[in-house]
Amino acid sequence: MKIHEYQGKELFRKYGVATPRGFPCFSVDEAVEAAKKLGGPVWVVKAQIHAGGRGKGGGVKLARSLDEVREKAGEILGMQLVTHQTGPQGQKVKRLLIEEGADIKKELYVGMVVDRESQRVVLMGSSEGGMDIEEVAAKTPERIHKLAIEPVEGLTSAAAAGMARKIGVPEGSAAEAGALLQALYKCFVETDASLAEINPLIYTGEGKVIALDAKLNFDDNAMFRHPELSAIRDLDEEDPAEVEASKYDLNYVQLDGDIGCLVNGAGLAMATMDIIKVYGGSPSNFLDVGGGATTEKVIEAFKIMLRNPSLKAILVNIFGGIMRCDVIATALVEASKAVSLKVPLVARLEGTNVELGKKILADSGLPIISAANMADAAQKIVAAARA
Repeated sequence: MKIHEYQGKELFRKYGVATPRGFPCFSVDEAVEAAKKLGGPVWVVKAQIHAGGRGKGGGVKLARSLDEVREKAGEILGMQLVTHQTGPQGQKVKRLLIEEGADIKKELYVGMVVDRESQRVVLMGSSEGGMDIEEVAAKTPERIHKLAIEPVEGLTSAAAAGMARKIGVPEGSAAEAGALLQALYKCFVETDASLAEINPLIYTGEGKVIALDAKLNFDDNAMFRHPELSAIRDLDEEDPAEVEASKYDLNYVQLDGDIGCLVNGAGLAMATMDIIKVYGGSPSNFLDVGGGATTEKVIEAFKIMLRNPSLKAILVNIFGGIMRCDVIATALVEASKAVSLKVPLVARLEGTNVELGKKILADSGLPIISAANMADAAQKIVAAARA
């Protein structure tokens, strides 16, 4: 789950991470009022969408008068903001953040992620803030410093200050920067975050260390512990099909192809998409129904896939372990009838009660194409999509 920058900064402040003062706004008039409350000669008008690269796309602008605040807010609010993370379709801006200006002496980067290899939270830092960190990693990886944090010990004052020095924080501000990193780590752990990123982290002419941006992602599986975070989820920023799928515990991701995939198990789903590509097709979605697919779940999965106007065929690839093949076959038949399925359907079943499952499909009277194995299924679904 993602939240907006202004929401992330509200969380940061609760944990002691310094940020500029600012107000979220939903209209141009609110933006002007926010600037008046903040006072000062310079304000930053920032688009609030769940994507990075907003500045490059024209979603972050400086204003040096209230008239300019009104002008810039009018330009950004309602625009279709295209960045390298939104894709070519962009994202409509429905919220703004109006912030006080900052005296930037140097821009730095810090971020925290869960590293599966070390099974630790890893703190990353770089002197190259304000840039695409992926570009820095690709071209000058030596400028990214990493620290795997021992979970029992946590991020110590010495380690945090040491990271601050490595990324170029002046000695006089190293202790303050270290305290900020410790606060960031506490926020990361206590909110079950999967990503916490500040780009840029700045130090000012007065030596103050401030988070000029806030990007926070959270582990969906832990949200039952954080109703206060679930309450601020912005569904307008998420794919409607993915939101609908989550209501039925379906793991769904919309893609750009024309072959729908309904699979049980994330690994098998990835392999299914891969083999479709090998045989020249293009998946239109990732969809993992899990180990307990009911008829209701399969019906909803079909409905969600069929909303995609590009869909030309559906491949069902099931390994019957916890979920028996006869159960999924019955669900497929009922779902096909319930949605009046018009696109070709290829089914590959394997595992528990597979012969019974195949018989149910064969006796259904529906034009369901049976496949012997994954390669056979991929060839048949690609041919069906092209027919």
